[in-house]
Amino acid sequence: MNNSMISAMVSMSGIQQRLDLLSDNIANMDNVGYKRKEASFEDTLTRVQKQTSEMQLPGRATPSGFNLGFGSRMSTIATNFTQGSIKETGNETDLAIEGNALFAVLTGDGVKAYTRAGDFHIQPDPQNPESAYLVTKEGNYVLNADGDRITVPAGSKLQISSEGIVLATTGTEVVSAGRIQLLTPIRPHALEQMDGNLYALTFGANEGDVLVDTASLPQEQRASLRQGAVEASNVNLTDEMAELMQVQRVYQLAARALTSSETMMSLANNLRG
Repeated sequence: MNNSMISAMVSMSGIQQRLDLLSDNIANMDNVGYKRKEASFEDTLTRVQKQTSEMQLPGRATPSGFNLGFGSRMSTIATNFTQGSIKETGNETDLAIEGNALFAVLTGDGVKAYTRAGDFHIQPDPQNPESAYLVTKEGNYVLNADGDRITVPAGSKLQISSEGIVLATTGTEVVSAGRIQLLTPIRPHALEQMDGNLYALTFGANEGDVLVDTASLPQEQRASLRQGAVEASNVNLTDEMAELMQVQRVYQLAARALTSSETMMSLANNLRG
């Protein structure tokens, strides 16, 4: 297989991955707290073509020692954690993060994860009918500053401050349910997407090296919460569609290069015959 076919095939593979990434962004644009994924590309290994002294003929157009590439590939996928728009819902369990932070949650498998999606609800405790948990839409438990599940009295009304302090009111009794854990990523590249809006630490990473409690930061750097609202995704459909059409065009050109290479190979084989 000649180099032109290899280069076209490698490029088409990388472009297809980028198309899949854009499609995933568009499919999740209506999900609360979804963050846009962005791809970075790099050249594959190149080879320097050396020329012997016998090939250095007068009038030769090919430069000496030119680099021969083999296409490009997708090197990294990064999450764009920029703020999405805030939408008011009026639901007392809905929370929107304003600033750079993540909620800490505990999945059903006992894995600690992180999310920007604040469309929470109250789930009764099956072991105690007088108690309930604050959970995500998927049923993951929202954690407090101590890393424990947030527990409130069943049927209580919630009041949540901008710092994340939860007060549960039942009749005339007010109970403090602790402070919602908000963590600010200082090394966001060490977070990987688990599923949808959930993120986890990459293999071997320690939470303390990647995230810090937003309450420990200077006042101007702290994130805050807005009760009765959620954060929309930061995906812009116009930008995604424009990039999608551009990438599709690049894919067509790479496919045409592959077809041309195949045609040239067929001609060469026929000449030999």
